[in-house]
Amino acid sequence: MLAIRLQRTGRKGHAQFRMVVQDSRRTPTSGRYVYLLGNYDPHSKTINVDKEKAEFYLQNGARPSERVALLLKKEGVKLPDWVIVEANKQGALRNADKLRKNRPAEEKAEEPAAEAPAEEVADAPADAPEEVAEAPAEAETEAPTEEKA
Repeated sequence: MLAIRLQRTGRKGHAQFRMVVQDSRRTPTSGRYVYLLGNYDPHSKTINVDKEKAEFYLQNGARPSERVALLLKKEGVKLPDWVIVEANKQGALRNADKLRKNRPAEEKAEEPAAEAPAEEVADAPADAPEEVAEAPAEAETEAPTEEKA
């Protein structure tokens, strides 16, 4: 049985594909194919297909892969009735509840609460010198008492 599939070519990180008619028992990477229908560049979204030959092989029983069926339909190739094309295939989202758009709305803090720490900070420098002055005096008084005991 024949299969119409994509055969990867191109360098690492920049894939390009050949659209080939191939024996379904062979792997796409084997390089052996019956007919080269065209090519597909996913980066520039360009498709070059021999439409007449594609229709010929489809009418004679070659089975297209899902991606090839989408590309052929996009190019206007008439597909047989037995070829099923799912155009609106949705990928499954894992942990959809963790998305920002699905989280519950957080309440914003009130504005007066934001002003209160600003006043405390303004008072803090005035109190700070007194506390610093008191701390060494206490340390001096404690030290002699420990020596006497």
